[in-house]
Amino acid sequence: MDVRELTPDDLPAAWTLGRHAFGSDPTQPPPPTTTSGLTRYGAFDPTGQLLGKAVDLHHDQWWNDRPVTAADVAGVAVAPAARGRGVARALLTGLLRGAHDRGAAVSALFPTTTAPYRACGWEVAGALRTIDLPTAALPRHLPAPHLTVRDGGPADLPAVTDLYETVTRHRRGLLTRRGPLYDHPTDTLPTDGLTLVEHDGHLVGYATWDRGRGYGPDAVLTVDNALATTADAARELIRTLATWASVTPTLRLNLLDGDAITAHLPVEATREHHRDTWMHRPVDITRAVTQRGWPTHAHGTVTFTLHDHLADWNTGTWRLDVADGTAELHRTTTDTPLHLTVRGFAQLYTGTTDAETLRHTGQLHTPAQTDPRPLDLLAAAGPAHLHDYF
Repeated sequence: MDVRELTPDDLPAAWTLGRHAFGSDPTQPPPPTTTSGLTRYGAFDPTGQLLGKAVDLHHDQWWNDRPVTAADVAGVAVAPAARGRGVARALLTGLLRGAHDRGAAVSALFPTTTAPYRACGWEVAGALRTIDLPTAALPRHLPAPHLTVRDGGPADLPAVTDLYETVTRHRRGLLTRRGPLYDHPTDTLPTDGLTLVEHDGHLVGYATWDRGRGYGPDAVLTVDNALATTADAARELIRTLATWASVTPTLRLNLLDGDAITAHLPVEATREHHRDTWMHRPVDITRAVTQRGWPTHAHGTVTFTLHDHLADWNTGTWRLDVADGTAELHRTTTDTPLHLTVRGFAQLYTGTTDAETLRHTGQLHTPAQTDPRPLDLLAAAGPAHLHDYF
């Protein structure tokens, strides 16, 4: 089959394929013919019929204060009659090569099923959790006299973006929300509402929300983002959200583990509404290592052999050197007993597990007498998270 970038003429067929796969609204119009910030791929049979599609989203991800170029994958769909014939594998192989050629370092995706992505080198690294919480269970803090709460508008969006970056850039895996995919009209809000918390005119917390419908027992206030840079701002946001209890008995929220908001929520009252598993993979391991930031306390060297059957530029023996907040990866001819799969690399890179556990799972092959723990250097920064579904 032929895998290539989709042209504008291919988009109606790609839209129909996606509608059949994901059950979207049949009255929804096809996507625009051109969209910056992404690359659409299609797999075609010899007659030119579209068999499958996938999208490379040109994101950047924060990794310890440094942006890492990403090829995040979305919209993978295969025609019913072509399933089980290697279409998805061919698509993902072509997407990886194209992403490598444009300079991407890593890739993440939200799978509907993990098996085909594992077969192509992606591995589970975490979950985006959406929780429901009785609005009446939120603590009713007294208003903080030094803070101001107000409704926000389009003119406040640059400050919102700056606060989001302050909260997320020192973490790992979170999208930078920069670039053309995040451009939006400057005269409208992308959500129903925006609540701001300010201290001396400076933004210290915000919540974006969608009101939903109705005001009965089934009414839900969906909070897309609630972030704060101080404990007082977090309590003030929670106090403000609690005032919705009379008309929206349920608050729906995406949790960012360990952040200021979560630290002040009555987590014992939450119940999980939805869990979206996400997977990760290196596109180019040298870029993945050198572009990201590393903990300043991490120092060391380890040599390992990586096996990547879809991205041959990653396969080989490498020496990892980490020092002073940076790292480098160089090819070497040194013999090493540490043989790592690309899925194992993804798990260490995202801090999902450690080298000893990888040996148990079969993602790290090494003689029984060999200590695998030097490879934990790859996982030195701690776990990664995603806070955006794509």
